[in-house]
Amino acid sequence: MPRFSVIVPAYKVQAYLHACLESVLSQSYEDLELIAVDDRSPDACGEIADEFAARDPRVRVVHLARNKGLGAARNAGISEATGDYLVFLDGDDTLTPHALRAIADRLKETGEPDVLLYGHALAPWSGETVRNASTGHLTEQGPAPFLLEDRPGLLRAPTAAWNKAYRREFVEIGGFAFPSGHHADTAWTYPVLMTAESIATLDRVCVHHRQRRRSRSLGTTGHFDLFDQYDRVFAHIDSRPELARWRPVLFRRTVDDLWAVFAERDRLPRGSRAGFLRRARDHYGAHRTPGHPVPVRFWLRHKVIHLGLYRTYRVAELARRLRRRATGPVVRLAKALRAAGLRLHYGVQLRLPLREDRAVFAAYGGRGHGCNPGALEEAFRTFAPHIRTAWIARPEHHHTIPTATRRLRPGTAAYWTALARSKYLVNNTDFDRRLVKRPGQVLVQTQHGTPLKHMGLDLQERPAAAGNLDFDEMLSGVDQWDHLLSPNRHTTLTWERVFPGGYTVLPYGYPRNDVFQRATSEDVRRLRESLGIPEGSVAILYAPTHRDYRRTQCVTLDLDRLLRRLGPRFVVLARAHHRHGGPLVSPATGRVIDVTDHPSVESLCLASDALVTDYSSLMFDYANLDRPIVIHADDREAYEAARGTYFDLLSFAPGAVARSEDELTDIFATGHWRGSRSTQLRSAFRARFCPYDDGRAAERVVRHVVLGETELPPVIPLEERHPVPSAAAAAAARDCFPLATVHRSATDTPVTETH
Repeated sequence: MPRFSVIVPAYKVQAYLHACLESVLSQSYEDLELIAVDDRSPDACGEIADEFAARDPRVRVVHLARNKGLGAARNAGISEATGDYLVFLDGDDTLTPHALRAIADRLKETGEPDVLLYGHALAPWSGETVRNASTGHLTEQGPAPFLLEDRPGLLRAPTAAWNKAYRREFVEIGGFAFPSGHHADTAWTYPVLMTAESIATLDRVCVHHRQRRRSRSLGTTGHFDLFDQYDRVFAHIDSRPELARWRPVLFRRTVDDLWAVFAERDRLPRGSRAGFLRRARDHYGAHRTPGHPVPVRFWLRHKVIHLGLYRTYRVAELARRLRRRATGPVVRLAKALRAAGLRLHYGVQLRLPLREDRAVFAAYGGRGHGCNPGALEEAFRTFAPHIRTAWIARPEHHHTIPTATRRLRPGTAAYWTALARSKYLVNNTDFDRRLVKRPGQVLVQTQHGTPLKHMGLDLQERPAAAGNLDFDEMLSGVDQWDHLLSPNRHTTLTWERVFPGGYTVLPYGYPRNDVFQRATSEDVRRLRESLGIPEGSVAILYAPTHRDYRRTQCVTLDLDRLLRRLGPRFVVLARAHHRHGGPLVSPATGRVIDVTDHPSVESLCLASDALVTDYSSLMFDYANLDRPIVIHADDREAYEAARGTYFDLLSFAPGAVARSEDELTDIFATGHWRGSRSTQLRSAFRARFCPYDDGRAAERVVRHVVLGETELPPVIPLEERHPVPSAAAAAAARDCFPLATVHRSATDTPVTETH
């Protein structure tokens, strides 16, 4: 008997069915049966399902004699199922990698509940992936399993059948079946949740729900089916007196769903809204629960539906649209006048004298204080205190800016004044393209990493990576640079070729890495405590880079599974690339700590004991700490084909290299991550890429650029540098615990498992 019966109804989804079925069969958890139900689809769905059945014995295909609809197709799958749990998946959706393993683990952890709810992400046809907004209902905090009365908010979660796993015996004993109709999930989900004697949640995206592009024709009459489905829900409540307490909650949910259909103009066919509202009024009267007041914020929708106020609603909608149309031109005019006023203001400021004692800084296009400009801003205040500093950042990042530094919002008059009259301009990207660099201004371009992947003009032959980069505009920005920082010879040679210009390269090191040589063990302890890293743990900083060849960013590494296999000693600090679109795990749970929004990646490096990355330039900075680095390169060929790299990372790696999750697990389990071979690789890597980062890079820049000094602090040789050791290494040196291997008992899961 398999653990899971995955039921996939298929009707007119031939373009997506292959990906759907493949996402099931490629799961790392293989104890499953896949039941594909061909709902007499007129396209090739049946043939595709048969092809999968021919190649994999876990697949069975049910061919219905005639088209019966989604509910009947699912029921046909249920009747064929033999698994412990039923999992439903629409024919155009996909399971995320390792989803079934995570579900199986959570089911075991929570004592085999009747129903397990898990997360999903919407995958619109335009390419992005957006996690559903109701993730707060899926928190794993608190006791589990539980009853619905313990977490009634679950009734506001999406009613889809495919975001839950159901114990098959519970479904059979309860006699649950899908009705026919457009909204069949409604009449299935609510009775199931109200009846279940044990419920659990899994806060993890397990399904990508495809939102296919719809034609321009307005609406569908299928939404009238909502009335029949809610009639079935209330009939189920009436048949079981013990469920009567849920009637007021379900009634409000009914009104919310009916209002969502009625108020959104494109969901109903033209001319049918009045009829829909009449049906809604009758439905309201039939199922209203007296004695339960309506929340004030929902009063309007209840009144419109209760009284059938269609004309009143139309008048209110017309007034709202007229008000919007009337205010639109006014708003646009106000914006145009403001923009013209700011241009005039900037022009005036450009004609006023430069302020020799002013410097303005920015990083990453308006993000907070940090990176090389952040370190330089602190050095300006230390070594050139006569210079008054200001930082450009969006308001949500102002809390990261030191109190001694003036805060500037992009696009304001103060912002343009600072750009026009400050002598020193420091950034790790380009300033506003409308910047007019004046004679006497000094622009320091710091950049933000050693180049491994192709940059600048080299992207002309990499259109997938270049995107909409305007090379002429890029070179216009380069022409404004006076100084460009470099941490090593490789970077200097690369920058001069891909960013050709008349600037001067300053091979002084990267200021942001100075902290690695100055930090103390007490700093490390304090940082780990602030991040919630348990004492005695080995903290792995996991920081993958952006994938240019993927429209939707995803993580192929299952962090929860990795930690389960390594044991309780390890934790992961998960940091997503700023273009990832969100955290790597959302929300982070257990021993995975989300640090995506932490303002200082340098602090994260200091707090960690090892770095796991792929092609991120963070590896070059991290090497200054002389701590273990492991490369997880499971898609090297695809990455290099899309972006290109300046050298073969696998041939000149900073440490051990893993090409799969299993290899990565073995590297940590066997101690290879910090073994002698990894140490040798890191030593060679540091010699090549860390020659100048001795802790005084920022000081050298300020003394040369601002103070005009020519005798600068000499670079401390690598062998004389002593960066602060990691917490785990320091503890190992005190014989607190060994780090060479992960000790396992006879009952532990082998690290080489593949399913």
